[in-house]
Amino acid sequence: MMKIPEVTPPTVAIVGTTDRFPVRRIFCVGQNYADHAREMGSDPDRQQPFFFSKPADAVVASGTTLPFPTQTEDLHHEVELVVAIGVGGKDVAATEATAMIFGAGVGIDLTRRDLQAVAKKAGRPWDMAKGFDRSAPVGALTPSQPAAHGAIALAVDGETRQSGDLSMMIWSVAEVIAALSSFVELAPGDLIFTGTPAGVGPIRRGQRVRATIDGLEPLEIAFED
Repeated sequence: MMKIPEVTPPTVAIVGTTDRFPVRRIFCVGQNYADHAREMGSDPDRQQPFFFSKPADAVVASGTTLPFPTQTEDLHHEVELVVAIGVGGKDVAATEATAMIFGAGVGIDLTRRDLQAVAKKAGRPWDMAKGFDRSAPVGALTPSQPAAHGAIALAVDGETRQSGDLSMMIWSVAEVIAALSSFVELAPGDLIFTGTPAGVGPIRRGQRVRATIDGLEPLEIAFED
């Protein structure tokens, strides 16, 4: 009989300590900024929160140089505020949701946009467009409540591509957590990507990406040629 493998859970750095945050699951909310919803062809005034997932081991740390993903010629960046859940709960009220947060960090939802377009047209799941290897870079977590206001931006090779403010979210962080907890029971170790502002666009081989949110550690990644 083959030996049962030992599996170590992925982790994310925590600012100010050598301890690391273990990642259980990754959830993402779609089109949570009105300008991004419009650029993706949706009506932000009529959307209820909807969610998709990435595997926990899609997490990669700031400073990583990544191989360019396979099966795509249209890799896109989406900078996002990521909240880390420290206390679990189900059917949580928005007024209680922020008490579940361990901390926050900067994330990039990497997306194989060409595969997503094919999936959308065929009415198929987005898994291979969103949940591929190394598709969830996350910077070091700051153990505090995320701000409701603050600049969020992303640059590729020094050129600003995305620029917005956390206050532009359609659904607040608390509302996102509350809505998600009505679908699944959240638990310590869960990460939630909370949406991206307008300006998503392509990343090419050999390029460097820097994502920032006021008050949080910046996130930097690069891609091999």
